[in-house]
Amino acid sequence: MPLARSWSVTSLSNLDEWDEEFDLEDAVLFEIAWEVANKVGGIYTVIQTKARLTSEEWGENYFLVGPYTESNVRTQVELIEPTNPALRRTIDKMNASGCKVYFGRWLIEGSPYVVLIDVGFTAWSLDRWKSELWENCGIGVPWFDREANDAVLFGFLTAWLLGEYAAQCEEPPHILAHFHEWLAGLGLMLCRQRQLPVATIFTTHATLLGRYLCAGNVDFYNNLAEFNVDKEAGDRQIYHRYCLERAAARCAHVFTTVSQITAIEAEHLLKRKPDIVTPNGLNVKKFSAMHEFQNLHAQSKNRIQEFVRGHFYGHLDFNLDKTVFLFIAGRYEFSNKGADLFLEALARLNYLLRVNHSDTTVIAFFIMPARTNNFNVETLKGQAVRKQLWDTAQSVKERFGKKLYESLLVGQLPDVSKMLDKEDFTMMKRAIFATQRQCQPPVCTHNMLEDSNDPILTCIRRIGLFNSSSDRVKVIFHPEFLSSTSPLLPMDYEEFVRGCHLGVFPSYYEPWGYTPAECTVMGIPSVSTNLSGFGCFMEEHIADPSAYGIYILDRRYRGVDESCNQLTSFLYQFCQQSRRQRIIQRNRTERLSDLLDWRYLGRVSSGGQGGQWCCY
Repeated sequence: MPLARSWSVTSLSNLDEWDEEFDLEDAVLFEIAWEVANKVGGIYTVIQTKARLTSEEWGENYFLVGPYTESNVRTQVELIEPTNPALRRTIDKMNASGCKVYFGRWLIEGSPYVVLIDVGFTAWSLDRWKSELWENCGIGVPWFDREANDAVLFGFLTAWLLGEYAAQCEEPPHILAHFHEWLAGLGLMLCRQRQLPVATIFTTHATLLGRYLCAGNVDFYNNLAEFNVDKEAGDRQIYHRYCLERAAARCAHVFTTVSQITAIEAEHLLKRKPDIVTPNGLNVKKFSAMHEFQNLHAQSKNRIQEFVRGHFYGHLDFNLDKTVFLFIAGRYEFSNKGADLFLEALARLNYLLRVNHSDTTVIAFFIMPARTNNFNVETLKGQAVRKQLWDTAQSVKERFGKKLYESLLVGQLPDVSKMLDKEDFTMMKRAIFATQRQCQPPVCTHNMLEDSNDPILTCIRRIGLFNSSSDRVKVIFHPEFLSSTSPLLPMDYEEFVRGCHLGVFPSYYEPWGYTPAECTVMGIPSVSTNLSGFGCFMEEHIADPSAYGIYILDRRYRGVDESCNQLTSFLYQFCQQSRRQRIIQRNRTERLSDLLDWRYLGRVSSGGQGGQWCCY
């Protein structure tokens, strides 16, 4: 795919004018992010899922650059010798100058090359580089901000890498460097300040100040033009970080963001309108199950039901075949992710189901990692009791089957009264007595370190959803990422999502939103908002999103109470659906998968002005 020059892109200083088109074989792409082979948040998913497509486009000329973390490298990276002669000389020169730079293949789809820089090994240069940053750019970084210190080290090292690579090339190089987020932004600033022959792209996936402001319960989107950004950043003690982010956005030749809603935010907070919006995609092939996805839903749902049987032992007074599983998952940002609105809507839904004498039960899972010290004993006991009941039933069934078999062998119909003896009844009675429980099923599966101050648990106490028998809505808070090796709920996240009926993500601040996108490609309906990038993207591309199982909640033009009532209405309508209606809706949801594929979104991104500069 050729690179096309765009009028929206500023001329590159110290570079010859590029021709209208040239072969990609003459260009090299460096994609730089703190989350390369280093899972911290959503940017890891962005880079990981599009690596295969980008590798196919750029071939041997595509290199990811990130921090070296030994634990991650051991499990994710195969270290090899660089195949590019100029890059080999670059890494050798840097290592000889007191750095530690590694080269390898990231063991994900596409197997892209990675250049990993050990920032800790060059920490002796931190004070010198911070002084240089202050003298040349007027940005001071406090000594106590470890994350910002890492950003300084990473930025200077990536600029060193790019500058050295340009110097080692035998012919004038065509270098394109794509920087993600403020943690990598300093490298971009230094490239421009040193006038390196590098075309630069900066992508912000969420603005720093936007995230902090929304967490402070301000009317963010209606007051974007009114904020004194310098004062707000200073009040929150992130002014130095904000300066790094804003300078990277202003210095980049091309500035992009992931959604229209974030583009508006960036224009006001970073004082530059993004040149292109590049929506985040997924590698749909990974999730693709064709006609099997309905069967996978049934299998995963059965595994969730097994967990529920143990969790609610002694209080399993509801029909699991008439139970709907809802979930919310992601970073534990109580207000930003909409957990507060979801809980309030669940309380109202509980009231509606009770007054209308509905036989539907709702179990809402909250999968948000928080500080814990271990599993809840009562939760573990529930799974042990369930297993004991299963073993007892299997033992009695085996004995019953053996007697039935022997009776049929001699040509006689069995005497049912003699099929179970006293020992069998004793075993079953003991198993039944073991299910007796004096307390309610626990809301939280773990022991929280700050139970009294936890936002979710505090809200649950206020609204009174304690998993009592009279409640039609039950709540399970799992404050840990899901894992197939867990002794409690042994499922990975993908399996769990497939087994649920509806994902609920009523976020107030969500620049894109991978969780509803993942639900969509697995054929699971979801609730999103018109303040999330995903929700806006779906409203723009689909005439009636709700017909396809994508419910868009209005959080921009309605108050909190109105939005909560709208969410309650969505949930109640969903609970009214028959099993057949839910199956039909899942089929319609899954049809939207191709819309979220990187192969499609790559074309969307390159369709706008300057889009082909982007490595999306």
